Amino acid sequence: MSTYKTRKEQRVRRHNRLRQTLAGTAQKPRLSVSFTSKHIYAQLIDDDAGTTLAAVSSMSPEFKKLNAKANLEGAKQLGKTVGEKAVAAGIKTIVFDRGGFKYHGRVKALADAARTVGLQF
Repeated sequence: MSTYKTRKEQRVRRHNRLRQTLAGTAQKPRLSVSFTSKHIYAQLIDDDAGTTLAAVSSMSPEFKKLNAKANLEGAKQLGKTVGEKAVAAGIKTIVFDRGGFKYHGRVKALADAARTVGLQF
């Protein structure tokens, strides 16, 4: 039986396991996504330099202009926005870090929307 009882502890454990193999570079940054009950966060990270190249969240002004919420439709809009920012910064390929969440629902919607803009995973 697992000693990690809460869902958050289980998710963090899965995320740590994923991060052992995932790393972003300047040419191929890591798209890290995180979800709370009220907000969605996505950022492109260069792990070699330890810097964030681009970041978008459901609290950012460009997202609030769309009048979207942190649901499936909002995840699609956020994926489009982060994809457009990445393409504008000259980034075409990324490594997708789902943050220990299942590739389902909002995570999948965000990833698919980023792909439609032109990002390759």
